[in-house]
Amino acid sequence: MIRITATSVMVNDQDKALAFYTDKLGFIKKTEIPLGEHKWLTVVSPVEQSGVELVLEPMAFEPAIVFQKALKDAGIPWTAFQVDDLQKEYERLKGLGVQFSMEPKEAGPVMIAVLDDTCGNNIQLQQML
Repeated sequence: MIRITATSVMVNDQDKALAFYTDKLGFIKKTEIPLGEHKWLTVVSPVEQSGVELVLEPMAFEPAIVFQKALKDAGIPWTAFQVDDLQKEYERLKGLGVQFSMEPKEAGPVMIAVLDDTCGNNIQLQQML
């Protein structure tokens, strides 16, 4: 059986990303291993601390930089995170100064919103309806 244990989001500044993903989004730092100029840096959901780790992957590969910028410029989210109450989470994050390119709206069987992670990515938040 194959399982997902880690997935990545490319970030242009690992320390800034760690601050945003922990201080604003509420994730918890799981792993930080120095690897020369960069580090293996992961965060997890506080409600699934043994679950999938999100790797805050450094932008050290030129094609990745181009890809990240193209997604951001097109308004396409790099990834999506599930929330229980999107409106409540949107209000909480707005209060913390998080910028949204899309306010909560219904999209078929989900409610979605899109935020700027300050590290080069649009991130979608979604609530199943």
